[in-house]
Amino acid sequence: MQQNVRWSSTLAYVFAAIAAAVGLGNIWRFPYLAGENGGGAFVLMYLAFVIILGIPLLASEAALGRIGRQNPSASYRDIAIRANRSPNWKWVGTLAVLTSFLIMSFYMVVSSWIVNYLLQAISGHFSEFTEAQSQAEFAKLLGDPWRMLGYNTLLAVLSVVVVLKGVRKGLERLVMFMFPAMFLLIFILLGYAMTTGFFYEGASFMFKPDFSALNTQVVLMALGQAFFSLNIALGITLTFSAYIPSQTSIVRSVTIVAFADTFVAVIAGLIIFPIVFANSMSPDQGPSLAFKTLPLAFSGLPFSSFFATLFFLMLLFAAFTSVISLLEVSVAWMMETLKVGRAKSSIVIGIVTWILGIGTIVSFSNPEQFSVFGTTFFTVLDFVTGSIMLPLGGLLMAIFVGWRLPKNFISNELNWSKKGWWLCFWSLANRFIAPVAIFVIFLWKIFNP
Repeated sequence: MQQNVRWSSTLAYVFAAIAAAVGLGNIWRFPYLAGENGGGAFVLMYLAFVIILGIPLLASEAALGRIGRQNPSASYRDIAIRANRSPNWKWVGTLAVLTSFLIMSFYMVVSSWIVNYLLQAISGHFSEFTEAQSQAEFAKLLGDPWRMLGYNTLLAVLSVVVVLKGVRKGLERLVMFMFPAMFLLIFILLGYAMTTGFFYEGASFMFKPDFSALNTQVVLMALGQAFFSLNIALGITLTFSAYIPSQTSIVRSVTIVAFADTFVAVIAGLIIFPIVFANSMSPDQGPSLAFKTLPLAFSGLPFSSFFATLFFLMLLFAAFTSVISLLEVSVAWMMETLKVGRAKSSIVIGIVTWILGIGTIVSFSNPEQFSVFGTTFFTVLDFVTGSIMLPLGGLLMAIFVGWRLPKNFISNELNWSKKGWWLCFWSLANRFIAPVAIFVIFLWKIFNP
């Protein structure tokens, strides 16, 4: 149904792919993981895994998307049939669609927190904030299901409106505005971080490796962050690549996406750590870094309300572009599988996601009253998607591309010569490095949830 849909240009595809990859994992999760795991040593390991693992897998998924020119499930099925393999490989694509759908349901709820903090920043609420007030503000938000539901509803409606307009009039127009705007905000905030007097300390923390901090857990966390940050096996890259113009260089495009994604993560750290150090705070605050530590840190700096507003606006842009990317995966699947129009598909998926998000909201506001298997609905959903479905999807994709498809399927699509070093590197990564690495991540997440 969508086989004739294309991005208007290679630039549009690259912007959309970067905007989809750059999300809370870069601006929120990466800095606190670096803070908890020794700074520079973690960053070096992360960069190595992006090159060794991330780029080859991204290239594989993008190639599958352009070869198949359909949603993930149909693309896997048709490519398998063309390669004289079982059409049951379609379930790998279906797994990717289901994973992205489930993740979207709670990702949107977490993104709704940003709306709350953005409005608080605009109102000047963070001026002269105390530690007790910062703790109380976050607890108050989590304890107010109606407020979270309101913000979640707003994001759901806006994302549906964007996606139902289509690839060019909806997704492309939004990312062509939000992506440059987000980068502008990032550089403004970087300049602000340089004025704190603690930029050197922040940069040293990010780039001066402490190899004594390296252990198995740090290496595995860097490996996992590289894998998850690039949206591998979520169906986003495959779906977006189904719309790639035929003349676009996939290798060049995914390399730009991988390094842009990494660049934003590193710059986010260079923004956050000087602000944290300027207020004599610890950088290893975990997930609360963005929602407890930073509001308090901004309150102790000049022009706190203005720059806190810019920070949470940047965070909202990053989160929202990821939300609409996740939504597009499920909408594309529904359109092509059930033969339903884009408008109806967008609305139905949006409503079902919104309903599922209520479980996550209640998990935060009333965890004792809404438990599943002795824990919260959100915890179960997060564990199942992040620790089981996503690694499993990545492992099966690497096996399919590396072991079940003839090499020329991918090499022809990527314009690689049969004796080129890129092809050798890609083959080694997909056939051996990626399956082993992903299996290790899988075991680690299962036994260390």
